[in-house]
Amino acid sequence: MRPMDDLLRLSPSRLTPDHETFRDSVRRFVERELTPHAARWDEAGGFPRELHAKAAAAGLLGMGFPEEYGGYPADAMHRLIACVELAQCGAGGVLASLMSHTIAAPPIAALGSDELRQRVLPPILAGERIAALAVTEPSGGSDVAALRTTARREGEHFVVSGEKTFITSGLHADFYTVAVRTDPESRGTRGISLLLVERDTPGFTRTPLQKMGWWASDTAHLHFDAARVPVANLIGAEGEGFRAIMLNFNAERFALAANSLGFAWACYVEALAWARERRTFGQRLVDHQVVRHRFVDMRARIEATTALLEEVAWRLDHEPEGDPSVVAAVCMAKNTATRTMQFCADAAVQTLGGMGYVRGTKSERIYREVKVNMIGGGAEEIMKDLAARQLGF
Repeated sequence: MRPMDDLLRLSPSRLTPDHETFRDSVRRFVERELTPHAARWDEAGGFPRELHAKAAAAGLLGMGFPEEYGGYPADAMHRLIACVELAQCGAGGVLASLMSHTIAAPPIAALGSDELRQRVLPPILAGERIAALAVTEPSGGSDVAALRTTARREGEHFVVSGEKTFITSGLHADFYTVAVRTDPESRGTRGISLLLVERDTPGFTRTPLQKMGWWASDTAHLHFDAARVPVANLIGAEGEGFRAIMLNFNAERFALAANSLGFAWACYVEALAWARERRTFGQRLVDHQVVRHRFVDMRARIEATTALLEEVAWRLDHEPEGDPSVVAAVCMAKNTATRTMQFCADAAVQTLGGMGYVRGTKSERIYREVKVNMIGGGAEEIMKDLAARQLGF
């Protein structure tokens, strides 16, 4: 079995020269700026803020955002390539916070006023400011329609009270896209709005959370104690936030699926390199039939998941936004990809043996991060139920 040190094979019919150039650029950034430092940053519980500016200079932060604010055109295949290549550093926590704007800023770009977009997007896409999305609450989890954080209108301000939790970049962000209930009399999906909350807003505080994985990503519990937010910071129409959140979830879930595929590949590559060097009972580890079969099982899942995500990427670009069958496809792709990541992380640690249990290998870090990918953006059970509803079961 010959080693493959290139990107796992994507269908040539789906790749343009621009995709190839972009892939090479992302790979160089990962090799230069992420991989050499990933283990140290994970142990330190964070990475230098300057990394955001470096990522912006490399063209990573503006992907898919309007050009007038510092972005550039990108399709779903660009996002698939970026997520897979970034994952080769083997540190999900670095990627989660470095790219947290990809879930926080799209609603601003799509629905924000001209003034809000001009004030917020350029510094985010230049890596000068950090953005976070704040939807999940202690009482609701994936049940967005049950959110309890309120925003009461008082003149030219909303008075925000409530809590958010498990918020990526929650400590260090400058801008927070926050889901609130602006109509306290409404229930379910009605009366939900999005507000931009700035970090120095009086009454807004943050508490760090300690996690099983993603150590390099700052994750926080947010507290809003009658925090006054200008009405000008309303993102889109009042009471119309739920649909924006749901559409935003499509991109987030696709990115989580693509990252999971990338992490599975990173585990495969690391374990295979070890199996070619490690000797047991007079031969290389990879020469044992049971080990070879393990790599075949890993590879089969990776290639099947790759084909699935390529198809979903095509559908995201060519079929109507919010189409029920596309939403279902994204949900199923996320579950499939995270299961592939889980299998490959387990198989890699098993192959590495004691070395796989020692901190510092990519596979050890990825093993600890499997569950956050399976839960984040909507837990596996939620994905199955949402897919079933979208498919009319």
